[in-house]
Amino acid sequence: MKLPYQLTLLLLLTTAAIASSENWPQWRGPNNDGSATKGTYPTDLSSSNLEWKIALPGQGCSTPIVWDGQIIITSPLDGQDAVIAYDWNGVKQWQTKIGAERAGKHRNGSGSNPSPITDGTGIYAYYKSGNLAALDMNGKLRWQTNLQKRYGKDTLYWDLGTSPVLTKKDVIAAVMHAGKSYIAAFDKQSGKLSWKVSRDYQTPVENDHSYATPLLIDHEGREALVIWGAERLSAHDAANGKIIWSAEGFNPTGKRNWVVVGTPVIVNETVVVPFGRGARLHGVKLGGSGDVTKTHRIWDREDTGLFVPSPAAFEGKVYLVRDKGEVECIEPATGRTLWAARFPKHRAKYYSSPSIADGKIYAAREDGVVFVGSISGKFEVLSENDMGERIIAAPVPVNNRLLLRGEKHLFCLRGS
Repeated sequence: MKLPYQLTLLLLLTTAAIASSENWPQWRGPNNDGSATKGTYPTDLSSSNLEWKIALPGQGCSTPIVWDGQIIITSPLDGQDAVIAYDWNGVKQWQTKIGAERAGKHRNGSGSNPSPITDGTGIYAYYKSGNLAALDMNGKLRWQTNLQKRYGKDTLYWDLGTSPVLTKKDVIAAVMHAGKSYIAAFDKQSGKLSWKVSRDYQTPVENDHSYATPLLIDHEGREALVIWGAERLSAHDAANGKIIWSAEGFNPTGKRNWVVVGTPVIVNETVVVPFGRGARLHGVKLGGSGDVTKTHRIWDREDTGLFVPSPAAFEGKVYLVRDKGEVECIEPATGRTLWAARFPKHRAKYYSSPSIADGKIYAAREDGVVFVGSISGKFEVLSENDMGERIIAAPVPVNNRLLLRGEKHLFCLRGS
């Protein structure tokens, strides 16, 4: 019996514990969809539920990851790219410097935008500087390299944000910008280059820039990478980087500056793809070979979408928190809106991607106000919480606690 893609996506991950809500091993969580399937999480994010709040050494926008009691972040530290681990009491366990930092230039950016990733045996981190590094679970540096020194400086207009991805054998980095875009795989243990393939396409201005993170899937029994950028959704064999299938035609009128920021989400066999600076949303069926544009693009929306935040998924539905706070629940197979609501209007926008846990959606506005909404039954705003500093990283619901990484502090709130 052929398993649905959402299940095989989980089975591909290297350790069964990754599928547990006790761990959050990558920036979109254990299921790569921004949701936790277990646990009790707070509605009130005030001091009454605050377990601790610790100062961070520098401004980073990466989402924390969690593995077996370690909370791991990337951050600048004394002018260096660094990985830092804390325990559940907020006590620093170790810190490792990787190399010279290249600071962010956007007000909501940093040199530490990509989130780290772990398989429970190693930690892998990537930075705007081009530094790519592997550490053991105690913070000892295994290897490091600099992709920009090896293959050329990035040409992105803003701060690199694509997080690394793990296969059974390799750590994958996708570099998508104007000229010499590529995907590269490095052996997790040695750092040796396993393969590197070009992914260059001619597009209108800036449309070849992508800040999205690849997704790992199963394709006919083998690992594959789904890549979104340069107006193309493509699947690549994780063993060698070769294209398995690709879908095009997302920008038929040749609009400029439709840069890709939000990462797609996969539900069952449908990839929900945001595009058009928040004006478009597409549904693409997984599978096939070669050009699947006509056969596998199953729906298109021109009345909704996402620009910066990535969609989340929970119990077979996709949830959007749009840049101005509109909230939508989407049926992934058809693209139909099941319900639409919004958080209170405000001039500040949403750069953080939403997370879902315990029947609630957590959404952080750029000014540091975090909303909690009920998605069980009728949508309702349950609380509005001003954390006192900008928040760009996604909320992390894990182990009955909610982690919030702000501009200056890391917050840990207990489940209520």
